Amino acid sequence: MIKLGVPSKGRLMEKTFEWFAEREITLKRTGSEREYAGAVEGADGVALVLLSAGEIPRELAAGRIHLGITGSDLVREKLADWDSQVAALAPMGFGHADLIIAVPSCWSDVDSLEDLDAAAHRFRATHGFRLRIATKYHRLVREFLIREGVADWQLVDSQGATEGTIANLTAEAVADITSSGETLRANHLKILSDGLIHQSQATLFASRAADWNGKQMRLGDLAKQLGVAAPEL
Repeated sequence: MIKLGVPSKGRLMEKTFEWFAEREITLKRTGSEREYAGAVEGADGVALVLLSAGEIPRELAAGRIHLGITGSDLVREKLADWDSQVAALAPMGFGHADLIIAVPSCWSDVDSLEDLDAAAHRFRATHGFRLRIATKYHRLVREFLIREGVADWQLVDSQGATEGTIANLTAEAVADITSSGETLRANHLKILSDGLIHQSQATLFASRAADWNGKQMRLGDLAKQLGVAAPEL
């Protein structure tokens, strides 16, 4: 049995169900919203596993599910060297969001990463500590800033409303997910012109760690039904 992990609630679940329905596979809950039971119709040998979107990268990496749908940002953030642990089968065309770096709109002389690097250097010289960037995406932001040559910063963890950390004086800049940018503008923040870290969307992934013995033919049939290329695992 191929175990398919799907987000257990919200718009990601609804859009995933729609995506499969368009390919003549029905995914559905079999209990209440508090239960995590589901069923698959139209695809033999596939079992539905309902999980939070944030759990799916971990379950894929551990091989406890064979396939999973979640945001590409979550896979890249939660899994080191992610493409050695999972294979991306198909972007699904929904769940779009950008991981970006934003600074206060009043920073008129900071519009690019080069400007941010200079501002961070001045900030450290003035205040004696590194410029703080609030984020939930430590791995992706750290790798991006190092790759782009930005120095004199530190990441501070944000598990709440990241955009509010500047007003609360716990950070000087933010790195966060945004769809329209409206929340950033409402909090008087602007996105750096070259501050796009990752364009995320819901993606179908296959686990490289799962037990595929006896399931390769079924995976090939399912991939053909879904209109995606079967992965090399």
